[in-house]
Amino acid sequence: MLDGIRLAVTTLTVLPLRTGRVDRSAAAVAMAVAPAVGALLGLVLAGLHEGLRALGSPALVAAGVTVAAGALLTRGLHLDGLADTVDALGSYRSGPAALEIMKKPDIGPFGVVALAATVLIQTAAVSSAGPWAIVTAWAAGRLAITVACRRGVPAARPGGMGALVASTVPGWALTVAATLTVALGAAAVPGRPWQGPVAVALSGLAVVLLLRHVVRRFGGVTGDVLGASVELAVTLTLVALTTVPS
Repeated sequence: MLDGIRLAVTTLTVLPLRTGRVDRSAAAVAMAVAPAVGALLGLVLAGLHEGLRALGSPALVAAGVTVAAGALLTRGLHLDGLADTVDALGSYRSGPAALEIMKKPDIGPFGVVALAATVLIQTAAVSSAGPWAIVTAWAAGRLAITVACRRGVPAARPGGMGALVASTVPGWALTVAATLTVALGAAAVPGRPWQGPVAVALSGLAVVLLLRHVVRRFGGVTGDVLGASVELAVTLTLVALTTVPS
């Protein structure tokens, strides 16, 4: 359990914890507790955002700094995974040819557009989001990792991060993680306790659809696909949480 928690923290954040055992058993724990790590990241970012606003920073500036800090605290790995995944999907290639595109160090036009759109949408949404909406969005983003690593979802390659974590999370662990994240969402929008759970559920559905598509195109998941899933879930959750029903 402790090895898994350390693996989750060192993989999903920049915190320099000493790594323990790294195997599929530890990976199962790490991927199952990913939403908790996301919630902690969200608390840090929500505190930063609220602090900047209290100091008089304009809404968009505070939001931009918050989104940038989120990328720095995760080494930008998820944004990099998003760009690589979108480049591979945009190539209309499948199997090894698509995976080869994902391995290239450069970013193509599809990836650039995906990065720009994601950062812009997240910044705009955070500018009008409350602190618990930020916490919920970042927790939902890491719940996407738990969903992507559930049993039955194969790895696209025999090696790498995807092979280490793919199909490690049992169904009961996914159910617990999803239930806790949905419950957290109830506090995301004051006066509308239903909106947070609905936002988490919608982002989870989008991640499931993305995973079905990449398994069909790539043969399974990779570390890049996990990053893309995170950014998709964070973005959709923020949009859903900051949309005011008429």
